Amino acid sequence: MNAYVLSFQEIDKTKLAVVGGKGANLGELSRIEGITVPEGFCVTTEAYKRTIEQAPEFNALLEQLSLLNPEDRERVSEISGKIRSAIEETPIAKEIEEAVTRHLTALGDQNAYAVRSSATAEDLPTASFAGQQDTYLNIIGREAILKHISKCWASLFTDRAVIYRLQNNFDHNKVHLAVVIQKMVFPDAAGIMFTADPVTSNREVVSIDASFGLGEALVSGLVDADIYKVREGNIVSKKISAKKLAIYGLKEGGTKEVQLGPDKQNAQTLTDAQILEMEKTGRKIEAYFGRPQDIEWCMSWGHSSDPRDWPQREVHPLSSKGKFYIVQSRPITTLYPVPEVKDGKNHVYMSLGHQQMMTDVVKPLGLSFFPIWLKKITSDPMVEAGGRMYMDVSYELASPIASKIFVKSGLGSVDTLIQKALTNILKRKDYIKTLPRGKTTMGLSGGSMGQLISGFMQARKIERENDAHLLHKIINKHDAHVRDLEQRIDGKTGAGLFDFILRDMDEAFKTIVVDNSAAAIAGVLAPGWLKKHMEKWLNEKDVVDVLTQSLSNNVTAEMGLELLDVADVVRQYPAVLEYFQYASDATFFEELEKLDGGKTVSDSMRDYLSKFGVRCPGEIDITRTRWAEKPTMLIPLIINNIKNFEPGSHQIIFEQKRLEAERKEQELVEKLQKLPGGKQKAEKTKKKISVMRNFVGFREYPKYAMMQHFYVYKQAIKKEAALLVQTGVIQEPEDIYYLTFEELREVIRTNQLDYSIITKRKADYEVYEKLTPPRVMTSDGEIITGEYDTGDIPKSALIGVAVSSGVIEGQARIVLNLEDAHIEEGDILVTAFTDPSWTPLFVSIKGLVTEVGGMMTHGAVVAREYGIPAVVSVENATKLIKDGQKIRVNGTKGYVEILE
Repeated sequence: MNAYVLSFQEIDKTKLAVVGGKGANLGELSRIEGITVPEGFCVTTEAYKRTIEQAPEFNALLEQLSLLNPEDRERVSEISGKIRSAIEETPIAKEIEEAVTRHLTALGDQNAYAVRSSATAEDLPTASFAGQQDTYLNIIGREAILKHISKCWASLFTDRAVIYRLQNNFDHNKVHLAVVIQKMVFPDAAGIMFTADPVTSNREVVSIDASFGLGEALVSGLVDADIYKVREGNIVSKKISAKKLAIYGLKEGGTKEVQLGPDKQNAQTLTDAQILEMEKTGRKIEAYFGRPQDIEWCMSWGHSSDPRDWPQREVHPLSSKGKFYIVQSRPITTLYPVPEVKDGKNHVYMSLGHQQMMTDVVKPLGLSFFPIWLKKITSDPMVEAGGRMYMDVSYELASPIASKIFVKSGLGSVDTLIQKALTNILKRKDYIKTLPRGKTTMGLSGGSMGQLISGFMQARKIERENDAHLLHKIINKHDAHVRDLEQRIDGKTGAGLFDFILRDMDEAFKTIVVDNSAAAIAGVLAPGWLKKHMEKWLNEKDVVDVLTQSLSNNVTAEMGLELLDVADVVRQYPAVLEYFQYASDATFFEELEKLDGGKTVSDSMRDYLSKFGVRCPGEIDITRTRWAEKPTMLIPLIINNIKNFEPGSHQIIFEQKRLEAERKEQELVEKLQKLPGGKQKAEKTKKKISVMRNFVGFREYPKYAMMQHFYVYKQAIKKEAALLVQTGVIQEPEDIYYLTFEELREVIRTNQLDYSIITKRKADYEVYEKLTPPRVMTSDGEIITGEYDTGDIPKSALIGVAVSSGVIEGQARIVLNLEDAHIEEGDILVTAFTDPSWTPLFVSIKGLVTEVGGMMTHGAVVAREYGIPAVVSVENATKLIKDGQKIRVNGTKGYVEILE
């Protein structure tokens, strides 16, 4: 075996580092019985390394390149061009030339070859790198092939390849290039086959693109391909495109575009029999590699492969005698993972993250911990997919009665596009018949259903009594429970700690949810009544948005306003503001208290953290860092407040919004009194407004209370992690986040762990971070989508859901990470999602646009209380709207316009 050249027969997946992704896949393809792969060999990465060692200035230029960021396109282009020139101008070593020559002679040095780049970070399960390096077709002769080997090596540093690596955090030094030399097939047809539908992600559907001639016309976008969809041996759809040209090979080498005759342009490229044969081939390859594949294929109808005959050859009419060749297969890296199905039935999964305003990837401990709580409420099985939580709603959808109630009930107020997607799948009657059937309580566990019914009954009593002090009693009782928990958990270790946590979660659920659901229900019912009756009696819409401003007992809204008070303390001390520029969490309060005013600021921040420090972005994931664990996360928010607000703004803002609500109430009452039966209507409306303002804010409390418990549990678990580090079971405390709750319990019990589990899950997490989770998908992997009714919305507008009325214009501020938020007065926040931790930012913004959410999600509720126009569920808002653009947010009709 030569160190510089390997034949396909000498290559398998273990040679990835030597022959790159494309080369390794071709070696594996050559081993599959019944699959024909054109003969060839690989010039290995050892040859590449040998060459760049001799390239002048290569290392110095590479070091400069590694310091750049992807946005510095001009500098990337300049240095990349110099590296390419250095590689192409470096002579290929004699030993490499001789090895290439021997293999060419064995295969036929007069044949035409494809010369293709094969990077070590290419065609991998985690990143395809497709199209990042160059391919050259119909290359004839030893000298030409050697020249194009150098060109392939140099193509590792094309601008697009360099930028792709920078964006995906691949080290340039660790990516090497092999070159595939493969006999050309001069096909009558060629194309691409996906063993999972690239549009819907359905794993049961094979999608085949086909056109006449070489596949380059299709890949380069010169022609529209035929598209055939096949499912389980049946062609389910065919799109026959007009194919005006084909690419042929020339006798002297290279390729040429040739116009097709009118009779060929609309001809079906493959026969139905060939389409079905292709599906079988694709499934065989998929089974071999164990995952869906993106396959390049070509087909010859038995012509001479001599390129001298090719230009004179006509494209033959549809024939059934063609022979298929597979020239490449790579994993499809864009598919979202599908939960494992064990019962052989079809299933439908609904994203929990979209409902919780947290679509980021969650670590395994978080994935296993939050469902322990959630299973006390819902009967729907929790499943994991792509590092996110999904609910299996198959039983609900399979039931004719339950499906209507389930889909129409409260889903629209949580995420309208989820509701619309489920509505669309319900229209597919044949598919619904394939779902498993069983007992359903429409998403709620049996106990929760009983609690809900009981809660409604008690809510009526609370509404009648309308005791404004009731919530203070509930909150004080829970605060006492948390203080008691902190004492009771102290000293709990090992498996006993985990038993204690599970018992306390039962008690906490009873205290937070069961005992107090009626108070939350009382507050939630009142807005619905007001919206319905004010529209019916007075033709007034969106009154609730004004009436719910400056509520009492809304712990989320208070969190934003109270940080203004902290800012008022900080703004008095220049030394503290300077310290905030370089403060470290490890010594934050210790160093702060040494400064002029530092003790005062420290006391203010500690008071704030004692109440709200349990919160953070993505808080349903227990592994996420809380503000109390990293107080510097508050610094950008405090700085924003100092910059955008005058001292005392907390009380000014609260009082302004309270007076607006009061004036609106008085206005409604006066109008009602003028109607027939107006006195009674006015009194009833006043009562409903009072109930709403007393209790609706409480809907934010249960999640906050749950986070208080999660924080206490986490601190105890972190102590166990420290012990595991001391005994060498894990390498760093955060390793425990990559174990499930039960796995961690067992590791602590046995003091043993197969560390490869941690390593693999860290790698999986990095992959999952880059995926966009669908709202609804099937067990076939098909992504089910919903669509909005456009109505009278402007044609160019971005459509979403109106959740807080009003129209505002301003500068779009794209914020993907709360810690990076820098808000100017008048900015409109555009982000993927917000949860309660984002509330301190809301006091600074004039409008809100999110990609996720509904009428009753946290961002919508707080936006209404602060009087901020808001539109949510605007798909791809953070990509379609650019930072700094002037936009108009219509929170009344539910759309966003880009004004410049």
